[in-house]
Amino acid sequence: MKRKDKRSICPLSCTLDLLGDKWTLLVIRDLFAGKSHFKEFLESPERIATNILTDRLNHLLGHELVERRPSTRIPGRRAYRLTHKGESLRPVLQAIADWGLAHIAGTKMHIQPQR
Repeated sequence: MKRKDKRSICPLSCTLDLLGDKWTLLVIRDLFAGKSHFKEFLESPERIATNILTDRLNHLLGHELVERRPSTRIPGRRAYRLTHKGESLRPVLQAIADWGLAHIAGTKMHIQPQR
């Protein structure tokens, strides 16, 4: 994130600018759960629209949280995977999920993150 793109130098504000929309962390969640192909992300229960998914994946690519490589499962296709920087979000997502489980009635883990 370039300096001119920041609202302030507050690390919480800057992190929210990068991850704080309603879809980005769900795409990252799905990557942790082993999804890597565009169609797999579309199958998530939240039903992200294709244009929004494309935008979020490009956003994550641009901030080096995700990389795109040739698929090892589907010839001729591209697959996404978290970079080391993206992987470092695992405890953040786990903490958010744990909070939701503890404080929001009716929530449950429907996707088990791969390790």
